[in-house]
Amino acid sequence: MGVDLIHLWGTMGWFAKGIVYTLAVMSLWAFAVAILRWWDFRRSKKATLKFSPVLSEAMSNMDIAAAERAVADHKHSHMAGAFQGIFQSLKSHLEDKTLTAVEVAASSRMLELNKLEQVARFRRGLGVLATVGATAPFVGLLGTTMGVVNAFTGMAEMGSGGLGAISAGIAEALITTAFGLFVAIPAVWLFNFYQNRVELVQMEIEYGSKEFLNLLLVLEQRLARGETIELASTAPQA
Repeated sequence: MGVDLIHLWGTMGWFAKGIVYTLAVMSLWAFAVAILRWWDFRRSKKATLKFSPVLSEAMSNMDIAAAERAVADHKHSHMAGAFQGIFQSLKSHLEDKTLTAVEVAASSRMLELNKLEQVARFRRGLGVLATVGATAPFVGLLGTTMGVVNAFTGMAEMGSGGLGAISAGIAEALITTAFGLFVAIPAVWLFNFYQNRVELVQMEIEYGSKEFLNLLLVLEQRLARGETIELASTAPQA
């Protein structure tokens, strides 16, 4: 025997319908957040795939101006976001040969702040998914509880007993729990999926930052020994 949802909807009381409407709003909210996060991750990944080789080549050639342009040209990349403001001060210190451990530490702090900003950017809205996943079953259970109360109250008023007298009310009550689970399960899956993506972004930024700081330490040691660092030409492009 199948479940006739249309018939059940017609027999639902106002409270049960309100629960279903609430769950529908929660589902749409979670779905909207999931779409926005998917678009942000996708756009950032594409931009990062373009940015990383450009930055690597620029640093290999010691072309600080090219590295700065790469950061400006790939604003949607989480890796480029991690290097915001780094090369502006680094260029002057390398040109003046004043790069010291203090400047390296300052760059490290700026990278850490930029990383926190990027991670916060990708975590935006994930609280909605967590909240929907955690509370939707309880919202459905509230509808179930009130539905069962109404079923037994109606049975008492009619003065009749038996399963047949309350079966419709019980079915109406349990359907709200089913809706709650239907909303909660995808929300929990999506939250865990995007949480893993955020951790991956954080790891990528951490790895790139450490490599860059290692390069700065090598440059700082070379300057401390009085070696000359040849920078690529910073003449503006035509």
